[in-house]
Amino acid sequence: MPKSRAPEPVRLVLDTSVFTNPETGSQFGGNTAEAVGTFVELARLAASKLRCAMPPSIFDELKTFLAADEVPSDFEYVIALKAPNRYNVLVPGFLLYELIDDIRMRIDRGLRVAEKAVRATGPKNVDATITRLRGEYREALRAGLLDSREDVDLILLARELDAALVSSDRAVVTWAERLGIRLIDPDQLRRLFDGLLEDEDAPRARRDQSTT
Repeated sequence: MPKSRAPEPVRLVLDTSVFTNPETGSQFGGNTAEAVGTFVELARLAASKLRCAMPPSIFDELKTFLAADEVPSDFEYVIALKAPNRYNVLVPGFLLYELIDDIRMRIDRGLRVAEKAVRATGPKNVDATITRLRGEYREALRAGLLDSREDVDLILLARELDAALVSSDRAVVTWAERLGIRLIDPDQLRRLFDGLLEDEDAPRARRDQSTT
């Protein structure tokens, strides 16, 4: 009887927000350094069933949240650092059209925010108006917008590796959905690890029982 093939490992592409977002990171530790350390340890234990990758641009971003001695020594062994093949990864043309439409809509929205702020400005509330304008303008133009090379690296790498993308960044999630990239809720990562490690322990327990 032919042996059944082992299931394919779970492939993940990781965003900085997995560790820096307080709600997500708290699954693994009380701060970013603890979250990274615990994640790497769990990923190492589940290595037979899990493949993790991260674009170098995202790793550089993550290191800005950590001291030099807080990066685990086996980080690059457990989490592969790989840049997407930007020249060969194909994406549908509609992505460019939708991105342009999105930017145009945000520019118009930002203009309306500025017009509203100008109308509300009086001689005694200029500073307050500028502060409010900055917040509303940032929300109108940047919230949910794919606006960095790091964001694009995440999406292209997940597409290239046929991996699930793990991010709490709204723009990254939105555009990944548009491209049909599989997503894993970062808040469920600890449960994923628990399941993988439980499956890993079961055969070992049966072997131990058979030798007693």
